[in-house]
Amino acid sequence: MPPAMLDYGFLDPHPSLVASKLLARKKLKSTGKQFNMIACSWIQFMIHDWIDHLEDTKQVGIRAPDSYSSGCPLNSFKFFKTKKFNTDSSYMKTGFLNTRTPWWDGSVIYGNNEKGMIRVRTYSEGKLKISEDGLLEHDEKGIPISGDVRNCWAGFSLVQALFVKEHNAVCYPDFNDEKLYRHARLVTSAVIAKIHTIDWTVELLKTDTLLAAMRINWYGFLGKKFKDLFGNIFGPILSGLVGIRKPRDHGVPYSLTEEFVSVYRMHSMLPEEIVLRNIKHISTNGKDKCPPVLEKVPIREMLGKEGERRLSKIGMEQMLVSMGHQSCGAVALWNYPTWMRNLIVHDIDGEDRSDPVDMASMEVYRDREREVARYNEFRRNLLMIPISKWEDLTNEEEVIEVLKEVYGDDIEKLDLIVGLQAEKKIKGFAISETAFFIFLTMASRRIEADRFFTSNFNSQTYTDKGLEWVNRTESLKDVIDRHYPEMTKKWMRCSSAFSVWDSIPDPTNYIPLYLRPAPKQ
Repeated sequence: MPPAMLDYGFLDPHPSLVASKLLARKKLKSTGKQFNMIACSWIQFMIHDWIDHLEDTKQVGIRAPDSYSSGCPLNSFKFFKTKKFNTDSSYMKTGFLNTRTPWWDGSVIYGNNEKGMIRVRTYSEGKLKISEDGLLEHDEKGIPISGDVRNCWAGFSLVQALFVKEHNAVCYPDFNDEKLYRHARLVTSAVIAKIHTIDWTVELLKTDTLLAAMRINWYGFLGKKFKDLFGNIFGPILSGLVGIRKPRDHGVPYSLTEEFVSVYRMHSMLPEEIVLRNIKHISTNGKDKCPPVLEKVPIREMLGKEGERRLSKIGMEQMLVSMGHQSCGAVALWNYPTWMRNLIVHDIDGEDRSDPVDMASMEVYRDREREVARYNEFRRNLLMIPISKWEDLTNEEEVIEVLKEVYGDDIEKLDLIVGLQAEKKIKGFAISETAFFIFLTMASRRIEADRFFTSNFNSQTYTDKGLEWVNRTESLKDVIDRHYPEMTKKWMRCSSAFSVWDSIPDPTNYIPLYLRPAPKQ
């Protein structure tokens, strides 16, 4: 969509006021059994594969209004501006650069440039560096050796380590080091893309409709069994987007948009603490797959170098089981992590920066700085019905009262992040319908515009073994089972590794998926 047409200015209303009045966590709101901390870590794992804006060398400062400074953890803070470039386009005169590769290429574990790729490789049998305990290796400064280390924490590096193990397992000894590395990277990247499409997204949007839709994206309307037998012979609708004859970019070179960045602002999924479980506990009840609580660790202690040291003591298996059994936060108002409002962030090399920032205030500022449309204009650009009064957005009286306090009666001024979190949700959705429109579009575009998922998704590129590896992997649980075969048998009761592990598995439904009625809202 075009850049924002309404010019309210970067400080109207003040980002610190918006953050403190509408975003700051009062009490943790969780997603219940729907989404766990592995799911929360997964989306950071994906974002670090896709997008990061190039910063300017100039800094901008935000100072909380004197009338409200007591409500802000930081009275003032500084951060680098987003660097703006001329586009030489009449449609959009300026834009911003992505420092990460936007392709679904696994750069989060492989690196975004030659220096990063060299850093993670062993140059033996095509493999990547991994420590004997199954976690990431670290350099002399204690920074993890992986494709992307900016703003890392224990849960994020845990998922990175799991997929380094996956890469190394794919390295079947048929080729030399370079060829092994390239094939294993293709296969692992495709596994990651597939898990995100038909596992993570399905749990995020927990409805039969979206279960069908995401599987159709990958396999087509005729389903997996037909595609396994005949391949992609009927095109994207009947046989799925994966394996179509040539990429389709709809006239727009492959890219991820500013709107995509904005709807993925999901820091409210992060809790205040990590609940560690005692996996040495032996249950006397076969149905009880929830190990007892051992310790609650403030999430601040799980960040950066300190978090890496802590994770090495906890270990891969205990951390993974603990995250599986902990619900994550909901994408909702008054749920932004307290610790993120006074946070030391990292530079691109994983080193601490000198000044703390208020991430909640900064996220409000970033959307404005990058000319992303505010909520109502955003909906109009998506051909959705805009709100005409606060009651159209929510029926919560307390929320309406604070919205009026912050924005007055000017609904056009409503910030996108606030609108997305205040919006009434579709039953089963962990995100708003407005955000879903962007998710829906990009979920397909990322696959159909990439030659490695379309014209080059074949045995010549992936090898027969590689295609078989991707094809038989249907979920994150499959990956976990490959590397920790006893873990899910002992500690996981649910159907997806992204749900809270002691939750009830999806019930058997004998009605064919496409014939099931939509649930009432």
